[in-house]
Parts: sequence; structure tokens; C-alpha cells
Amino acid sequence: YSGDSFDSFPNGVAALFGPDSIPTAGLVQIIAFVGWLECAFMRDVEGTGNEHVGDFRNGYIDFGWDDFDEETKLSKRAIELNNGRAAMMGILGLMVHEQLGGVLPVVGEM
Repeated sequence: YSGDSFDSFPNGVAALFGPDSIPTAGLVQIIAFVGWLECAFMRDVEGTGNEHVGDFRNGYIDFGWDDFDEETKLSKRAIELNNGRAAMMGILGLMVHEQLGGVLPVVGEM
């Protein structure tokens, strides 16, 4: 196999911009795949069990959600929302760490 490996691309924003960035054809493939998923599966189809905003099951996937009582459903939605918030804070921390480099204002050299 001749081509690029994951190790050949830099981390962070440098993977998108710069001399060693991911080729344009690769980015187009990623964006086209995500667009296809959005158009084909992740859409709000009325009358297919969409109980709340963001419920994109559309009759394709059901891991027993309809068997839960309302209190369990609310609990699971709250847990998922908090997990999403934690993930956003984690990625924000990684982005800030990348931009700061090896020197932190309070701690100093790492």
C-alpha cells in the first residue's frame, strides 16, 4: 500500500492547514460522507417515533427506548446532555492546550 498513514499528518489545526495537511480530496470525502449521513439518516421524519428534539431514530434503530418509563427516559436524556457538555469542555481544553504550547502562564515551562 502506498499512501499516507495517520502518523504522517500533524495534530490539531495543522492537520487542516499547512504544508503537511490532509489533502483536499480527503477533506472532500469526509465532508461528503457526513453530508450523506445527514441527508439519508439523520433527518426529522414526522410520525416515526420522534419524541424529542434530536431523536433521529426514524424507525431504523431502537435499543429498547420505547420500553423505558418517562422518568428513566428523562434521566437518560439528562445523562447524555451532561456527557455532551463534558466532551465539549474536554475538547475545548485540548484546543487551548494546543494553542498555549509548552509554556503555561501560571505553571511555566512544562
